[in-house]
Amino acid sequence: MDNKIIARAFLPILIIFIVSTVILIAAPSLDFLWGMDKRVMLVGNIILFLATTLSFYLYQQSLRSKSVQASFRMIYGGMFVKMMICLFTALIYIMIAKKNVSKGAIFGLMFLYFLYTFVEVSIIMKLSRKINNVKERGAA
Repeated sequence: MDNKIIARAFLPILIIFIVSTVILIAAPSLDFLWGMDKRVMLVGNIILFLATTLSFYLYQQSLRSKSVQASFRMIYGGMFVKMMICLFTALIYIMIAKKNVSKGAIFGLMFLYFLYTFVEVSIIMKLSRKINNVKERGAA
């Protein structure tokens, strides 16, 4: 698969990251949204973006694989890595903040997690269909 196609496919994820980061930086305060801590949201957004980038890389590697078993390993690995990064990050934050945990920020980051994941899966599904169409044309 061409790297330009992958780079173009990754663009919506990058746009979500940039837009959400600009909104978080530009907003004077997020206290009106369930007491969201702006710093927690910014750091969490960066970690989510990095985890999504890693899982996206694993997903697109699975599309390149000729082995079905290797494809499934990469897909499950991508999901597992992203989920574990987010889980451990949340646990570390909760242990550090203790009673000062920003529940609003945790819910906001859960929303961003679902948004990143939805967009990521949509992109991978489109790429998968594109690859299958190319394979079918080549076989015919």
